Amino acid sequence: MSDVLGQAIWDYFSNGRAAKLWIHNKYGNKEEMPVSTYFRNAQSMTQLELTALEYCQGRVLEIGAGAGSHALELQSRKIDVTALDISAKASEVMKLRGVKKVEVQDIFSYQGSGYDTLLLLMNGIGVTANLQRLSKFLQLAKNWMSAKGQLIFDSSDVAYLYENSDALPAYYYGEISYCYEYKRQKSDWFTWLYVDLETLTAIAEKEGWQRQVLFIDEFDQYLVRLTRL
Repeated sequence: MSDVLGQAIWDYFSNGRAAKLWIHNKYGNKEEMPVSTYFRNAQSMTQLELTALEYCQGRVLEIGAGAGSHALELQSRKIDVTALDISAKASEVMKLRGVKKVEVQDIFSYQGSGYDTLLLLMNGIGVTANLQRLSKFLQLAKNWMSAKGQLIFDSSDVAYLYENSDALPAYYYGEISYCYEYKRQKSDWFTWLYVDLETLTAIAEKEGWQRQVLFIDEFDQYLVRLTRL
């Protein structure tokens, strides 16, 4: 897939601004994703994000680190963090912004180990794409973690997208297709997962994890902490 998001992040870092980044979907009109979102400091982060950062401890692996804002905040707190992202351009931006440890890797090929915290924010768990790959991710995550490690991430229930539809789709309704567009360049279509809390809990328990809810808001966006049973 072409690195459309990475190019937008690179342009914003290099020029202090970027062209409009659009996100196309299969359920409605395209939406703009402000590239500045990837460059927020702690004062501009949500309560959910700040809560997640407070729970980080030990060696941290941030998965889908984007432009590195969360990793930089953790570094400022003297936490040993490695930022992982599949985008080479975004990873270069992270290095230039001062993130000390950056790895460019697809998460399903990753071979790291010994982390005390795995962190995925901005619905980073969506990278798993579907419920089957979510189960696979939960199996692989155990290999990357220390014995008493924790997995922290957020997601949300997107059933509201189908409130005006006659029925939910035949596949799991949180498996949503997207496409980035930036400067008239489009990425391939990809699937991003939004998993409701009940479904997540069932899958986590099946894969040997216990779930703790750390934060939930009025829009059914939640933050969870998983530890091994």
